[in-house]
Amino acid sequence: MDMKSQSEKTTTPSITVGWREWVKLPNLGLDAIHAKIDTGAKTSALHAIDIETFGPIDRPKVRFGVKPIDGNEDLVIYCTAPVIDRRYVTSSNGESEFRTIIRTDLAIGDENWPIEVSLTNRENLMHRMLIGREAMDAAQLGVEPSEDYLLEKLSFDIYENVKTQSPVSRALRIGLLTMEPDNYSNQQFIRASEEKDHVIETIQTTSCYMNINSLTAGLHYNGQQLPRFDAIIPRIGAQITSYGTSIVRQFDMTGALCLNSADSIYRSRDKLLAHQVMARHGLPMPITAFASSPKNTEDLIKLVNGAPLVVKLLKSSQGKGVVLAETKKAAESVIDAFRGIDADFLVQEFIGESEGSDIRCLVLGNKVIATMRRSAEPGEFRANIHQGGSAEKVKITKEERQMAVKAAKAFGLSLAGVDILRSNKGPLLLEVNSSPGLKGIAKVNNKDLAQEIITYIENKLFMPKRRNGKLRSKP
Repeated sequence: MDMKSQSEKTTTPSITVGWREWVKLPNLGLDAIHAKIDTGAKTSALHAIDIETFGPIDRPKVRFGVKPIDGNEDLVIYCTAPVIDRRYVTSSNGESEFRTIIRTDLAIGDENWPIEVSLTNRENLMHRMLIGREAMDAAQLGVEPSEDYLLEKLSFDIYENVKTQSPVSRALRIGLLTMEPDNYSNQQFIRASEEKDHVIETIQTTSCYMNINSLTAGLHYNGQQLPRFDAIIPRIGAQITSYGTSIVRQFDMTGALCLNSADSIYRSRDKLLAHQVMARHGLPMPITAFASSPKNTEDLIKLVNGAPLVVKLLKSSQGKGVVLAETKKAAESVIDAFRGIDADFLVQEFIGESEGSDIRCLVLGNKVIATMRRSAEPGEFRANIHQGGSAEKVKITKEERQMAVKAAKAFGLSLAGVDILRSNKGPLLLEVNSSPGLKGIAKVNNKDLAQEIITYIENKLFMPKRRNGKLRSKP
């Protein structure tokens, strides 16, 4: 009796469907698609374009685009899924094709269960999806071949609201553009990305080269064309700013989200241009002067209220190329020495009351996510940690917070390290860094800053965009 009951249970359909139905693939963000229920096909298939596998050999993933609306070529939803197999599949016309196989949830009516799906181009077929016997057997589907759309009636109108739908998380391919993949900050980006199941690849900046033409924006690397990346995290050294920003600009042309744009990086790296940007946006800063002629040395010193003063090379980072001249004679000597080697430099007012300390604000998007006070070691005026300075957590004022966010926005930076001096005149903007290090500020704040930055990238990418007035998710 028990065996008979079990047999009846396995042969009785859980639901009956027509020969075609509205279905959903919720893991892929496809909330309405026409599917043909095909008892003659063993496997299920989904219409896909731009099929591209990536990731490590033992955990491969695939990225592909789906046009869910029959006859509509404008809406493309890009999806990512783990690869479970690659095998030959024979179609109904007898042709065999090597396909990528994924596993995803299928929802029909009130039922939802995982199925295996092969990815293939079905643009010349009537239905964008086919559901085969394996998927049907898994849910004990019964088919009424003379009927269609027996279950829930969906509509392609659901994609009209794609802009306000909850974004569907997916694995991302992230490029880390750097010459130092082993440094602390880069290792944190790698860890945080992999913890969120993204694939992150380090790309040595100077090993990239470009194919520049009007049809495609190609990038090549070590003899091969680079695949498409969802996002690029630029960590470009100051010595290769010009070439590095050209590479970032090319990645932007491929459609990748660049955490900081090429132009914003360049503006922050050129110290003269940076101070002009600060001035243009009304950001208070120490009095700064620049000149080319050696005849102007004395007047240059007067412009910044005399000695002591600071002389900065325009191409410098981490506190290098920054000199404190404590007397007028010392200032003249330093300025003449820099001019003697044809170096471009700034002369800047010295803020003595800051007592060798500054405030570093880490800005992400429109908010300050971490702060620290950096203090110079005894006998040193530069507070940079790379110069031996120490760091501690600090509470900033509302005015300082607003200044930091405004400064990052003025440069167009999504991620920025904004350095502020506390003076008798109030907070003064010292510098804006487009590749801020995470080590010191993460430690004193006890925060996983790399994780926050990766989450920010996710939020930017998972929010669908409108292009030319037409709905289209960002690949």
